[in-house]
Amino acid sequence: MKIYLVSIAAGTLIGFLYGLLGVRSPAPPLVALTGLLGILLGEQLVPVGRRLLRREPLTAAWFAEECVPKVTGVPPASTVDAPPARPQP
Repeated sequence: MKIYLVSIAAGTLIGFLYGLLGVRSPAPPLVALTGLLGILLGEQLVPVGRRLLRREPLTAAWFAEECVPKVTGVPPASTVDAPPARPQP
């Protein structure tokens, strides 16, 4: 939750500064969101490339575990189904 609060605070601050300076947002919202989606997808090329260089197979299970959560923000099923770790006494 903290990361979302920091993100909205940073965005609000930048928006406020844009307003003070009379500067329009650098991109229309749809273009900006499309660009952000491109960044998320582009980040996933690195683990895919590393896997290919190591000659490891690109399986749907690996993709769902490694890439999909980073793009969608939804945690992988293995972490959702896992019981919470108990602190050691």
